[in-house]
Amino acid sequence: MRTHTAIGSAFAYLTALLNNAVLFVTGSVIMAPFVWMLSLSAKSPQEIFARRSTLWPQDLSVIDNYREALTATPLARYMANGLIVCSAILLLQIMICAPCAYAVAKLRFPGRDLAFGAVLIALLLPHQVLSLPLFVLAHSLGILDTYVALIFPYLVSPFGIFLFRQFFKSVPDDLVHAARLDGLSEFSIVWRIMVPVALPAVIAFSIFSVVSHWNDLFWPLIAVRDQALMPPSLGVLAFKNEETGSAYGPLMAASTIIVAPLLLAFLIAQRWFVEGLAAGAIK
Repeated sequence: MRTHTAIGSAFAYLTALLNNAVLFVTGSVIMAPFVWMLSLSAKSPQEIFARRSTLWPQDLSVIDNYREALTATPLARYMANGLIVCSAILLLQIMICAPCAYAVAKLRFPGRDLAFGAVLIALLLPHQVLSLPLFVLAHSLGILDTYVALIFPYLVSPFGIFLFRQFFKSVPDDLVHAARLDGLSEFSIVWRIMVPVALPAVIAFSIFSVVSHWNDLFWPLIAVRDQALMPPSLGVLAFKNEETGSAYGPLMAASTIIVAPLLLAFLIAQRWFVEGLAAGAIK
């Protein structure tokens, strides 16, 4: 009996050790580009293009690089644009996705399963596939080179509908029936009962949405030309120069400044983020 217990403990220990080793290797691979970005943001051009490159900068140029990143281009303006666009997209997505998710989760109507199937199909379609018809539509509406052009393609999020639907399915039907008996309308049930209950899902979706659209380059590159409207991902291209060469030090410094708010937001909300994804996957 003791032999079997010892073997079981050893197996569990080896399994945990293997899992941790895999997580460590995977995490290291994921973090390597960010560590290298931080390293380059503190190096001079001579050290960046040196034949032997080290992780720790030998000739610190961190102040010069970050000063140029903040002064050579209107980086603050780019980040403000990103904040405006991402906030508007997130707010509108929640306003649209929550009622849609409630309908396919709690209401019974003809074609409900077909509608949810369409949502699942939309999850499989890359957004780039729709770029041409979206561009033609934006041109027809005359909204190119405006904030609206950056926002309207993302008003409906299939992933948001799917994630909220998974959470709403876990809410007991008796709670919904009781709310109806109390005189609440369907929209009141969504905003006063469903959304507060699904707060972890809302936080998880918010992080996904903000990170996705904060880093989006493809659509802004098509939709805007005015520098005053450029989001952060498009603004950093100002450091690219095909004639004189890209200023990699300031470019990496600007990238670090742009990524920092996302990292801070994730660290603050990581508990709700994991809870939202885990609960949505299980339910």
